[in-house]
Amino acid sequence: MLSFRERPTWLRLVFSLRGSALVRIRYRLLAVLLVSLVLTYLHELGPLRSRLTLPALSLMGLALGIFLGFRNNTSYDRFWEGRKLWGALVNTSRGWARDVLTLPDCPEGAAEAAAWQRAQIYREIAFVHALRLTLRGAPDSSELEALLSTEELAQARSKLNLPDGILLLMARANRSAFEHGWLSDFRFVRLAERLSQLSDIQGGCERIRSTPIPHSYSILIHRIVAIYVFALPFGLVDSLHFATPFVVLMVAYTFLGLDAVGDELEDPFGEDLNDLPLSTLARMIEINLRQSLGETHVPRPLEPVDGHLL
Repeated sequence: MLSFRERPTWLRLVFSLRGSALVRIRYRLLAVLLVSLVLTYLHELGPLRSRLTLPALSLMGLALGIFLGFRNNTSYDRFWEGRKLWGALVNTSRGWARDVLTLPDCPEGAAEAAAWQRAQIYREIAFVHALRLTLRGAPDSSELEALLSTEELAQARSKLNLPDGILLLMARANRSAFEHGWLSDFRFVRLAERLSQLSDIQGGCERIRSTPIPHSYSILIHRIVAIYVFALPFGLVDSLHFATPFVVLMVAYTFLGLDAVGDELEDPFGEDLNDLPLSTLARMIEINLRQSLGETHVPRPLEPVDGHLL
């Protein structure tokens, strides 16, 4: 899900927990705070002295900031590329509906041709929902039963890749229209190009989902962050004394929060609060395509849930 842009007030953003990295890192922060409290207590009683210097921590913090910045930029690039791909899916789906309704040279009032046009647009709606389900790892495709015939749905489900199976159905239907003489060579190629665009969009989304940031790099970042935040009180306690836990808590929130944000943005197609609103986009495409057929009873747009789009 993605935040619903209501322009919340500054104060509301400061104290907001929903969608915040604080929810993900609260136990890590608590562990850092407990270590800081114990260390400060032992240090002030006298039996413990730290030899870790603040300059050493500063150098480590600088390197860590560079690593986190690079990692978060990479994660956001994946998020933004996913949003561009789904924006292209919206435009291509609308273009598909226009082409299906205007390119065929069908006899006036031919029921068979009208049924073909309706079925092709419904197959496109099914493709969009199938792609959403696939990207989110949802195996249940029962919602496609209202969009495809029983035979077609069985054929699509027989493929390992459900969206690609639906594209194959659409291509075969184009071939059938060409054989009926409803499509000229040029118009047949035009519809084939639309299918290629849909296939490219699907491939781009699958590339993002199936190619995470290298695991060794993620392990390195997590380890460096953990070492830094737990070492921080040892370098600050000599100079800050009883203020050490509070300062450590603020610094640890910064680094652990950036680390958690990078993790969340890495897969933009999930169902976390800050992921892309695929359900909302798929519903919008379905509404647009149904209305292109002249349907009046269409699904309602999805409303934000607690200020977030699904």
